[in-house]
Amino acid sequence: MSVHGWARQVLAQQLEEARAAGFDEALALRALLGVLVERSSQVRDCEDLRQELLFLAENLDAERDYGFMRP
Repeated sequence: MSVHGWARQVLAQQLEEARAAGFDEALALRALLGVLVERSSQVRDCEDLRQELLFLAENLDAERDYGFMRP
């Protein structure tokens, strides 16, 4: 299993626990994201983390065409 597969599996388990505790999924994801960013800033250079987060935010749209892609 890849690290991304592991992360997806852990996230699915945690979201199930959040649902069982009565938390809304969007709220739980937002809380998890905040904690992950906070923890990541403790082990990574803040500028590097900022760049990665910007890249991820700018590439959220799966339907978006990119200039380097062929039609």
